[in-house]
Amino acid sequence: MKQDGKLAQIRRRIDAIDGELLRLLSERAACAQQVAEVKQAAGEMVFYRPEREAQVLRQVAAANPGPLPDEAVTHIFREIMSACLALERPLTVAYLGPPGTFSQDATHKHFGQAISSLPQTTIEQVFREVDAGAADYGVVPIENSTEGAVTHTLDMFLSTPLTICGEVELAVHQQLLSKVPDLAGVKQIYSHAQSLAQCRRWLAGHLPGVACEAVSSNAEAARRAASEAGAAAIAGESAGRLYELTCLAANIEDEPGNTTRFLVIGRHDTQPSGRDKTSLLLSTGNRPGALASLLEPLRRHGISMTRIESRPARTGRWQYVFFIDIEGHVQDAPVQQVLTELREVTALCKVLGAYPRATGDAP
Repeated sequence: MKQDGKLAQIRRRIDAIDGELLRLLSERAACAQQVAEVKQAAGEMVFYRPEREAQVLRQVAAANPGPLPDEAVTHIFREIMSACLALERPLTVAYLGPPGTFSQDATHKHFGQAISSLPQTTIEQVFREVDAGAADYGVVPIENSTEGAVTHTLDMFLSTPLTICGEVELAVHQQLLSKVPDLAGVKQIYSHAQSLAQCRRWLAGHLPGVACEAVSSNAEAARRAASEAGAAAIAGESAGRLYELTCLAANIEDEPGNTTRFLVIGRHDTQPSGRDKTSLLLSTGNRPGALASLLEPLRRHGISMTRIESRPARTGRWQYVFFIDIEGHVQDAPVQQVLTELREVTALCKVLGAYPRATGDAP
């Protein structure tokens, strides 16, 4: 009885806290509606501010007293902001589908659940939907820590007017999913080519000789595994839940730190958040020291380059463009000085976007 009385007291306290949380959530939502009214009265039609959301998430993580981990706290606040923003105006977000893909997971990680989703079958279609205004934003993969750059996404930036508004880093854990009861029953494996490559060693060690076929997405792989006898899929947990598959082996990726980076694309520039990244598209003539001339201004002004990729320019044989990510925002004085100098030594210097750097890689 003594224990029951103590539990009842704690539960009454929890109920009181829940009531206060609900009151505060309603108050926050009302403030969001007031923000919408002020913006509409001023004729402003952009309701989503990536830099503002990034600042809020950093603040709550820094102020978190525990015992909840930072990842849990930021996830909760992300959903609160998503629901409040939907009261102002729901966002429509295109992503590389179908539902059940890691791209959908990245979309929900960045925007929360309170959005209207538009799954697309190709990266090009994601760009097209955003460019046409059918979607407010798009989410596309740009690189994987194991397999490198997603070249289709890089190539789209050669011709698009869209800008990069944000980035998402997603820890990618591959699962072997099937209707069969154990590994011995697996006769065929489906997955996206990138996922097959990320699990190459595990497959060779545990299912040698089993046929592997690359398909358009991990969600498509899960669909086939659900409908074909003896078939299995390599996909994420969300695809397994969607198609009611059993996990035969978890986290089978060869590299335990396997992470995919996604870009958020839109039609509006993003203001500084205090911890930003700028992406550039550069082209220079085919001459000795050309690449060094691109990197020298960064060294001179103390700007850290976090990534560089080259791609064929499509303007002539053996002509290349460079995709470069640097720390800082395009409005920062050192970055502006670098851009001024780069424009003097390049045939093309295009700012693809300046945006908040990704927060942690919690799911």
